[in-house]
Amino acid sequence: MASQIAAEANGRRKERLKRGLGHAEMEFLRSVWFPAAGHFEHLYPEWEVRDFANGYRYLDFAYMPGDAKGAIEIQGYSTHARDLELWRFKDLCLRHCHLALDGWMVMPIAYPSIMESPKQCQQLMLSLVGKFISSHVSERLSWVESEAIRFARRMVRPLTPSDLASHLQVSTKYARKVLRSLCEKQLLVVTSGHARARMYQLNV
Repeated sequence: MASQIAAEANGRRKERLKRGLGHAEMEFLRSVWFPAAGHFEHLYPEWEVRDFANGYRYLDFAYMPGDAKGAIEIQGYSTHARDLELWRFKDLCLRHCHLALDGWMVMPIAYPSIMESPKQCQQLMLSLVGKFISSHVSERLSWVESEAIRFARRMVRPLTPSDLASHLQVSTKYARKVLRSLCEKQLLVVTSGHARARMYQLNV
């Protein structure tokens, strides 16, 4: 935060950064983003964007590695659902449409999910990162294991041996062998299914 405040030339955003982040945004960083990503590179809180009415809006977080544009919006239940007035609900939907049309990948994260299901939120953030960059994997893994991990990071749901087999262009039997190996190395975990129809996700 200090480095971004010091580097920010936009007075409007600098003032918002100086006011600090709210409780929900801090919990997202503490419980979700940092455990999943391990760093804060390319992450910009209170990022200013122009709206289609020539005004200004602010993203809770912008994730921008290179030319990529990911928008992370922390949604509080009381302010975004239970007590939301009709005009605010319409404006929220319009906001998301405008961001999507401007090339942003919008990720709305519910505050209750941050508190109750942080692992699920971490998986979503790993998938967001995986959409934009090729994440580092251990040099001790074989190339096929490394690619399996990268593929798992891009998935927004647990993957099956068939998913991996299709991605790697290998047999399902071989894909199962790779997934078992990664489970033994504690990089993946089994989420559900019997022996021949298991589903896997990252061990985060």
